[in-house]
Amino acid sequence: MAAVTRGGDVAGVIFHSDRGSEYCSADFARACARWKVRQSMGRVGSCFDNAVAEATFSTIKVEYIHRRQFRTRTEARLKIATWITDFYNHRRRHSVCDGLSPINYEQSTARALEAQAA
Repeated sequence: MAAVTRGGDVAGVIFHSDRGSEYCSADFARACARWKVRQSMGRVGSCFDNAVAEATFSTIKVEYIHRRQFRTRTEARLKIATWITDFYNHRRRHSVCDGLSPINYEQSTARALEAQAA
């Protein structure tokens, strides 16, 4: 999904996951290699690895899901995905991103890295 959203340019992206069998599989490793995505996995028993993801899901539930009713799972998936891509990633400011939206933070970080390399 990230590759499609970014026009196929995900080289250098870090995919962090738990040690679920789907993420430890050879097929997944090949897919990451094909897209030039770096795999990262948490340590066994470390509760801190998933803290950011859990905080994200908590925010999505509190700010969006629990305030609505969906008629079907398909409707829920579509509306939640749209909310994430249109609002959460583009407009919602995050303290961990210096008060910027994730997209703005990523863009400012990329610009800073480009300026540093020049």
